[in-house]
Amino acid sequence: MFLEDVGTLFVVDENSLLSGALSRKDLLRIAIGKQDLNTIPVSVIMSRMPNITYCQSHDLIIDVAKLLITRQIDGLPVVKKTKNGLEVIGRITKTNIAKAFVELAEGRLDD
Repeated sequence: MFLEDVGTLFVVDENSLLSGALSRKDLLRIAIGKQDLNTIPVSVIMSRMPNITYCQSHDLIIDVAKLLITRQIDGLPVVKKTKNGLEVIGRITKTNIAKAFVELAEGRLDD
């Protein structure tokens, strides 16, 4: 995560259904506690539903940006609601949104 500058990883089950989120903050919290990160399963430190903020592909960019700001998070999973749960179909980050706003301001954003 740190080497690739990824702020959050979304954990899915074998059916691509959202089961958790793991952030750099989660890892730092455990590391500061002097825990060995090589021996702790992701499931122990990840956030779980209903504590995961998500969006859907039809949500407006401005609303997603507000969610990121309000929740003080780096990214959100983009999900599709299914009868079995929330299927992860993508992710959106602060960087994606900043690029979209720049393109919009420059008149380059495609519909």
